[in-house]
Amino acid sequence: MDGTLGELGETAVLARIFPRLPASSAQLVGPGDDAAVLAAPDGRFVVTTDTMIHGPDFRLAWSSFEDLGWKAAATNLSDVAAMGAVPTALVVALAVPATASVLDLERLADGFRLACEALAPACGVVGGDLSVSDTLTIAVTAFGDLEGRAPVLRSGARAGDVVALSGTLGAAAAGLRALFERATDPAGEPDAELATALRSSHPGLLDTQLRPVPPIADGRLAALAGATAMLDVSDGLGLDARRIASASRAAIDLDPSALGADPALALSGGEDHGLLATFPAGTELPGGFRAIGRVVAGDGVLVDGVPYDARGGWDPYDDWNGGRG
Repeated sequence: MDGTLGELGETAVLARIFPRLPASSAQLVGPGDDAAVLAAPDGRFVVTTDTMIHGPDFRLAWSSFEDLGWKAAATNLSDVAAMGAVPTALVVALAVPATASVLDLERLADGFRLACEALAPACGVVGGDLSVSDTLTIAVTAFGDLEGRAPVLRSGARAGDVVALSGTLGAAAAGLRALFERATDPAGEPDAELATALRSSHPGLLDTQLRPVPPIADGRLAALAGATAMLDVSDGLGLDARRIASASRAAIDLDPSALGADPALALSGGEDHGLLATFPAGTELPGGFRAIGRVVAGDGVLVDGVPYDARGGWDPYDDWNGGRG
C-alpha cells in the first residue's frame, strides 16, 4: 500500500521501514527503544557523522531514493574504513516532507541494506529518527571496531613513505559534470528524464557519483599492513592530500603519471571516496592500493616536484550554489 508520510504517520511508516533495514552483528539492542546498544569488544569504537541535504548534496531529479540510501551508507562506511576500522553500525536520522511517499522511504531503506550487504556485511542500521521538513535531509552516524589496533590518523606520514590510493580518481566529478552539462533543462534545472536517458546511454558514467563503491575492506588491510596515515578522498585528491601533509607536517609529492588520463580532474574532483594512505618504504601494498607518490620534507602538495595550488575540490561554503550530485 502506498501513501504519504502525512497520511500514515510516524509509527506506521517506521513499522514498514524497519523490516527492510540491515541488522548489525554488533547489535545488542536495535530499533524500537530509546537508544541502541552495541557490543564494543575492543573497548573503543570509531564514530563519524555526515549529512546529505537536497540541493547542495544531491538532486532528486538525478538520484533515486535507493541511490540516496546507498550513497549515504557508503560515504559514512568509507570514513570508518579510513581510520583502519571495520564498520559495525549506522544510525540514520531523516527529515522528510510530509508529502513524500512511503514507498520512497522503503526504497531509501533498501539502498542502505544493499550498500551494507555489498560493502560491509557485518554492519547494519540500529536506530535513528524521523522528522518532517520541507527539505529532504539524510543524517547518518557510523560506528566502527578497531579490533585492538591503533587508529590510522592523518598525522602519521613521514618523509620517505609511499603515498598510495585504493579506488578511483575523477570518476565522480566526471559524472557530476555530465549531469550538469547534459541533464538540465533550458533554465539550468536538473531534469529527471534527461538524467535517465544519460544513465541508459552511457552505462557506468554516473555510477561513482550517484552510487559510489568505496574500497571499505582495504581500510582494515591498510592498517594491518602498517599504514602511517590515511583518509577518505571525498573532497578531491589535491585538497585531501594537503590535509595529510598539514597534519603530518610534511609534503606529499604526487606522480602525475599515476593520476589517470585527466590528472587535473583527479586532483580537483571530489566524491570518489577512495582511500589515500601512506606506507613505510618497502611495504607490500595491500588490497587495491597502488603507489601514486611519496612523502617528502617540506609542506603542502607537490605534483612532480612542483607546488600544487589545491583549488577545486569540495567546500560547502565555496561551492554551495553549484552543489554536488
